[in-house]
This record gives sequence, structure tokens and C-alpha cells, in this order.
Amino acid sequence: MLIARLIADPAGLETRVDRSVAAIEAAGMKLAKVQMLDFCDDVLQFALPEGDPSRLRAIIDDVFAPCDLLVSTREIVIPQVFVSDMDSTMIGQECIDELADFAGLKDHVAAITERAMQGELDFESALRERVGLLAELDESTIATCLAERIRPMAGAEQLVRSLNAAGCKTVLVTGGFHHFADPVAEWLGFERVVGNRLAVHGGKLTGGLIGPMVDSAVKKQVLLEEVGAAGEGAVSLATGDGANDIPMLEAADYGFAYHAKPKARSAANGVIECSDLSAILRLMEISPLE
Repeated sequence: MLIARLIADPAGLETRVDRSVAAIEAAGMKLAKVQMLDFCDDVLQFALPEGDPSRLRAIIDDVFAPCDLLVSTREIVIPQVFVSDMDSTMIGQECIDELADFAGLKDHVAAITERAMQGELDFESALRERVGLLAELDESTIATCLAERIRPMAGAEQLVRSLNAAGCKTVLVTGGFHHFADPVAEWLGFERVVGNRLAVHGGKLTGGLIGPMVDSAVKKQVLLEEVGAAGEGAVSLATGDGANDIPMLEAADYGFAYHAKPKARSAANGVIECSDLSAILRLMEISPLE
């Protein structure tokens, strides 16, 4: 089974459907059905008994991009586990960049962050370098940064709380810091938080971290542990935007790259490029909470 769903712009839709059907057939894949879903009148579904998911996605990208899309090799169902990145996914900011601004170092730190998220730098060394630049910053600055700078991404709370209501375990896992992730999780409704811990002494950041590093391998491990705990046949959903999220996105049944860096977009089987996070609910036919 091969299913592709996308949120379709009605302008010129019939022509684009015809182009995609012709391309699918020219690629040697048999198309079972094309239809608009009753659940959401703007979600278009292609159903194939079998085929190459990467080829199908390339065809849809060619005809419809940019669009919000999910390609699945299994029936699309409500997941039992949802694991998400935080910075630039569940919130609209990179916390360490905003915190660095209070030390007058935002441009320098943000440049390192961008290279790390593009997959150009080793995550752990890049994080330790950035944290080291924050040494001697007052711990109280974090609360100020949270209040003044950090805002949830559009659709984030609706996504998390709708998944909770559907019986899905929700986990926030971040290469960022518990100082930020704990309140963000409370705002949005996540049930569990996994993140790094900033070292503090005498009310000031030391420039170091406490405990083991949360990196891409840990993100994947958390997802797999939660799937195992959910029981045999549990289905997983993940969201992220950067290179550090790729193993988690690849391990999930439905891995959504949200307004993501190119490497993360290529690794995921779902992409959100045009809408907010609530688009995931529409693509997966999950009833949204108001």
C-alpha cells in the first residue's frame, strides 16, 4: 500500500491532478484511486496498491510544490506516540540564540546554530561552544528571555492537545535546555520532556552542561523507547526542522519536517511548508480541539 496526501490549492487543481496521474502511470506505478477526503475538503489523496514512495513524492513535489504532504507505506491512522523537537518547531525561536542576545552575542551564536541545523557542524561540539559563550550570564536572564522572546509556533498547542485527546503520548525532546523546555511543555500540553541541562553556580551560568548530552541519537532513542512502551504495533509521529532531528524523523512512521532545512526535508516522509502545525491533524484525519 502507498498513500500520499496533500493539502491542495483549488486553483488549477484538475489540471495538476491530471499531470500527476499521467506521471505516476508513466513511472510504471498503478493508481487505485484519487479523491478529496470527506474529513477535510482540501486534502487530496492518492492511493496505490504498491510503488516507490520516493518516486511518488518526487512526482507530487514536481506538480504541487510547495505543499503540505505526507507519503506513507501503510494505512494512515492515529498514532500512539508523538515526539517533537522544540526550537523552530514547537516554538518560533532558537532559545540559545535569544539568550545569547542578552550577552550581546546573538549574531555569532545564531551563525553557529544555523550551521549545526544545516548539518554542517557536529551538534555536540557546536552546542558546547555556544553554551560556553554564555558563561557568567545571570540565570534570571532565562526567565526574562522566556517572557519577552519565546512564543509557541502557530498550531502547536492545538496539535499537541488534540493528540493528547486522541490518546497519543506526547513527548518534547530537545537539544536545548530544560530551563526553556519545561515551561514550553506546560504551555502546550506535552506529557514528558527530555532535554539538556545548563550548569548554574552562584546564580550564574557556568558555560557548561550537566549530565549526558541530548543529541540526534537520544531523540531517536526516546521515540523508540516510547513506541516500545506503547505496546506491539504502536504507531509513531515525529516533527522537527533540522539535521539533528533526522534520525528521529526517519524512525517515525510519520515523520514531518516543519518549514525545515533541506536535509531534514529530504529525510522525512511528511513536510509542512505552507501551513501551521495544525495541518498535520488535517493530513492524518485527526479531529482538532478548538
